[in-house]
Amino acid sequence: MNYKLIGATAVRVLAQLRRDPRSIAMILVLPALLLTAVYFLFENEKLPPGAPRSFDRIGLIMLAVFPFVVMFLVTSITMLRERTSGTLERLMTTPIHKADLVLGYAVAFSVMAALQSVVATGIAYWCFGLNVAGSAGLVVLLAVLNAILGVSLGLLCSAFARTEFQAVQFMPLVVIPQLLLCGLFVARDQMNEVLQGLARVMPLSYSVEALGEVARHSSMTDLLWADLLILAAIVVAMLLLSSLTLQRKRS
Repeated sequence: MNYKLIGATAVRVLAQLRRDPRSIAMILVLPALLLTAVYFLFENEKLPPGAPRSFDRIGLIMLAVFPFVVMFLVTSITMLRERTSGTLERLMTTPIHKADLVLGYAVAFSVMAALQSVVATGIAYWCFGLNVAGSAGLVVLLAVLNAILGVSLGLLCSAFARTEFQAVQFMPLVVIPQLLLCGLFVARDQMNEVLQGLARVMPLSYSVEALGEVARHSSMTDLLWADLLILAAIVVAMLLLSSLTLQRKRS
């Protein structure tokens, strides 16, 4: 592992993103706009005195879901463009290792993911008064981790796509099943055994479970620690697989 090459790759990718205002807007602005839409969906709900708002529960989960989906799309499409344009092919003729290249991309997109999560979480707290038991720091940490999860999954899926259209086609295959089975619509323990088994191998399930712990508890719990470790392990595993599946030649 060469940290100089990883850093140089990350700087190059960030410089490219800086020249692409549409991608920057999609990364930084889109999740905040979607979160705003969720807030106004529940703006006029009538609640008995002292009852928690629906936005406090759903908005908290959306702070993980929206960055995950957006970073998956941006990362997979950007990485595919790098390969189809011949950039990766030229880079692979240099002494840089595949792992250094993948980590460089991961670092660059993780920086954007962190900015995205801070913006969205700040709006949720300061503009919409998000109220949960856990601290804002924990919410930001989980939002960033989920965005990085989207980055790692996007890097992995981009290796199996030949065109940008094929990269987008991974959405219904990889992302939508996770949204359906993560516990957002139906609690996992209320699903049948087959769906529960599928949910256990889907990273977003652990994200939603961790956010549920943040919503209910003001301090770290054993379940929250376990979910964080599982998510971190999944990210590392996906980055490793991404380096192993990285193609040298253009598709």
